Amino acid sequence: MTSAHPTPSDTAKSPRRGHGSGIALLVIASCQLMVVLDITIVNIALPHIQSSLGFSTENLSWVVNAYTLTFGGLLLLGGRLGDILGRRRVFVSGVLLFVVASLLGGLSQESWQLLAARSLQGVGGAIASPTALSLITTTFREGPERNRAFGVFAAVSAGGSAIGLLAGGLLVEWLDWRWVLYVNIPIGLLIALATPRYIRESERMPGHFDLLGALTSTAGMVLLVYGFIRASEEGWSDGPTLAAFGAAVVFLAAFILVERRSKQPITPLWMFRDRNRAGVYAIMLSLAAAMFGMFFFLTLFVQNVLGFSPLRAGLAFLPVSAIIAIGAGLASQLLPRWGPKPFMTAGAILSAVGLGWLTLTEVDSTYAGSILGPMLVFGFGMGLNFVSLTLMAVSGVAPQEAGAASGILNATQQVGGSLGLSVLVTVYGTASRNEATDQVRRFMAEATDAQRSEFRRTGTLPSPWSDQVLTSGISTAFIVAAVFAVLAALVALLVIQVRPGDLERLQGNGTR
Repeated sequence: MTSAHPTPSDTAKSPRRGHGSGIALLVIASCQLMVVLDITIVNIALPHIQSSLGFSTENLSWVVNAYTLTFGGLLLLGGRLGDILGRRRVFVSGVLLFVVASLLGGLSQESWQLLAARSLQGVGGAIASPTALSLITTTFREGPERNRAFGVFAAVSAGGSAIGLLAGGLLVEWLDWRWVLYVNIPIGLLIALATPRYIRESERMPGHFDLLGALTSTAGMVLLVYGFIRASEEGWSDGPTLAAFGAAVVFLAAFILVERRSKQPITPLWMFRDRNRAGVYAIMLSLAAAMFGMFFFLTLFVQNVLGFSPLRAGLAFLPVSAIIAIGAGLASQLLPRWGPKPFMTAGAILSAVGLGWLTLTEVDSTYAGSILGPMLVFGFGMGLNFVSLTLMAVSGVAPQEAGAASGILNATQQVGGSLGLSVLVTVYGTASRNEATDQVRRFMAEATDAQRSEFRRTGTLPSPWSDQVLTSGISTAFIVAAVFAVLAALVALLVIQVRPGDLERLQGNGTR
């Protein structure tokens, strides 16, 4: 028990309550928001980055991929670092590395410098993010207090992508593209300064670093993501694409072999033998694939077809953040009574409905009439789901495994998003190329002589024919995105087996 007037030693060993506990949650949530929104904050700035640093259109995608690949690939190692070295210490180190990388990225004068900085940002995020989730289990009492903290964390994780799009629009339109990176510096420094005061250090677990496991898992995931990304650009018969997939299989098989033989594995494989936890990871993988695709393609549509400015495009996604927060808050309040399964199932179904609705998108669609409604349905479903998934992932896990459990959950989100987006881009490319063939025929029949001459010179279709190509590819990609969400709903319905009382028991037997 903590006395009403704790001694200095008591204060150092226990989390602050009341106002201090609220600040601790603010610090943790702010870090997660900073890390998550950096996945999308550069999206709206990409045209400005391209003209400033001389990226080719093909290489421009690596401004996003350099971050997501290192972030998703190193999350497992980040969680393990926190377990062994102390979560607060590792958390601050990851935040400071993120700050330094953001500064270097903003100062970049060459394309390779920005890509290197974005990769370093991913490393910092991979260290800080899983540790932030683990800190909730050591900072907040189990029960309603911890459930509320998980609800805030989940809402930030789910809504960070939309907030990043809004912030990117504001910064690009009012300042400069470099501020999408500079903005992390004051935020990160405040987090690093507040953490020692309001968050206690966790107990350091004995053990060693499973470096071979970290290297094989990271290499396997990076190669797998790279294979899908290259397939979207070069096709499935491309030699380097097939080589990347083959190497990914070898590295991931080696990772499983290493983990089975390791006395202290970076990823305890027994976690996947629990059908509920394995189901949670599968649901997260599928929903992240759908979510990344929705933000990516709708960003293209509202700017290229509807003609929104960067600021207006960012504002267009603000309602998604609000509805995700509402869904997460509702789920966190009702979870003790109903348990997580109804929210997982209903959330995935709503997400599938929203994505299915978006398949009806056409060139003459409007934001208010055709885009806002399905975005809200999708966002509410994601809010319901993220709270349940986050809570289930760490429930019933021993303290020394909390970092690994949260690291796997975060890794499935980032890797699932990268893999899913690559698959959806491939579907988009195929559909848009087929549509382009039809639109070229229409263009040649309907265009003026001057337009035909310009097309022969540039090889680029003008609007409205190009808008039709883009829209056709996007609506087709949403079909596959909806399939991802349907798969998540089936896993929630058929695999997850947990009752409300079971969740309370798992919390009691797990981390404290």
